[in-house]
Amino acid sequence: MSRNIRLLIAYDGGNYLGWQRQQWGETVQGTIEKRLTRLCSEPITLHGAGRTDTGVHALGMVAHFHTQTTMPVVAFFRGINSMLPGDIRILAAEEAPLTFHSRYSVQAKTYRYDFFTGGVQFPATRLHRAHLPGAFDSTRLTTALKSLVGTHDFSSFERTGSRDKNAVGGRGANRTLFQASCYPQLGCADYWSLRLTGNGFLRQMVRIIAGTLIEIAQGKRPVEELAAILAAKDRSKAGLTAPACGLYLEKIYYPMPIFQSRALP
Repeated sequence: MSRNIRLLIAYDGGNYLGWQRQQWGETVQGTIEKRLTRLCSEPITLHGAGRTDTGVHALGMVAHFHTQTTMPVVAFFRGINSMLPGDIRILAAEEAPLTFHSRYSVQAKTYRYDFFTGGVQFPATRLHRAHLPGAFDSTRLTTALKSLVGTHDFSSFERTGSRDKNAVGGRGANRTLFQASCYPQLGCADYWSLRLTGNGFLRQMVRIIAGTLIEIAQGKRPVEELAAILAAKDRSKAGLTAPACGLYLEKIYYPMPIFQSRALP
């Protein structure tokens, strides 16, 4: 009898070519699938809630797979963690309805972007926080952040060439942001986080928004420019694509509660 197993996954993306399995190079999906296939003694295909690019991290990726094995759910927590490299961890595992799909059932996602604006960055933080030095005034972002919230065409914040803009159907570049905020990390001078929650994100959308907002807060762009950039629907009008190392997939939201009880040791 087929079972649907749901996993909550955290990973440091620094050593991987993103989430999605590729023919050449290590990916997070491919690394976990190899261990699951060995553990279950059958070919396993892991379906993630979305994709993360090379170097991007996750605190709460959700994925599922179907299996015929009868082993207890806790094996998918303890067993896989004992086989995985230290930069990938299964935080929870549970049985899910066969109708559940980690990607198609998603209602919203939260991404966080961490960055440091001081002159000299501690080496230990360089792989997990972008270094974008310069005077940073977060009050300049008040209007810009309000402009982002709501339903918009985010073409200006999409990686060039990542989508066939002539394709018929679908929602195109229209996405809805429910929340957008920028705040200092407590007790850490010049350390900042940007958090965006929305019903979907285009390729590199968060990193391009982050790069643009940081330029505004550093006085390199006028505060009012964000609304004009949105309206332009033109990638060339937006700011730099912020480095991948600062980006975290923080949380994924579904219509039903999930991972209420974790398969912890």
